Amino acid sequence: MRTGRVEAFSDAVIAIVMTVMVLELRVPSSTTWEALRHLVPVFLTYVLSFVYLGIYWNNHHHLLQATERVNGAVLWANLHLLFWLSLFPFATGWLGENHVAVLPTVLYGVVLLLAAMAYYVLQSVIVAEQGQGSALKAALGRDLKGKLSPVIYATAIGLAFVSPWLSISLYVVVALIWLVPDRRLESRFGELAEER
Repeated sequence: MRTGRVEAFSDAVIAIVMTVMVLELRVPSSTTWEALRHLVPVFLTYVLSFVYLGIYWNNHHHLLQATERVNGAVLWANLHLLFWLSLFPFATGWLGENHVAVLPTVLYGVVLLLAAMAYYVLQSVIVAEQGQGSALKAALGRDLKGKLSPVIYATAIGLAFVSPWLSISLYVVVALIWLVPDRRLESRFGELAEER
């Protein structure tokens, strides 16, 4: 099976998740700067989550462009990833509304951790379908960023009980690590995607 439908469906789900998140931003009832000041934590949490969703969308796109075919296992692994991404609006809203309290910070980290693990599972299932000798497997290499991110998330989750702001800082660090698209896939498979 070709990847077009998987990619289109995933794009739609991620777009809906982003839309739901922005709908959670409430318009202030007054026209003062003070009213906007109270929205700053909610807005900053929204920005962080929007960046994360953008990172997932970008890397997911590159991963599927480097994928020749999908099977049932890939479809389920993709749905698994989309499930965790669909929880971003809830985790984002709870974190932003509660001004970086401990439990919302922990939940936000858990959602980030499980989404990262789901992406790794998707990537692994695709490699298994393509074959260990595939160009995709070679392009992924050791996947240092993919292995480091869950460790940082787990550390941040534990640190939330000490200082939620340290956790948020680590969540931002991981986002910065991934902000540049995955060049391994982009450079190797850019020409292949254009031929399709």
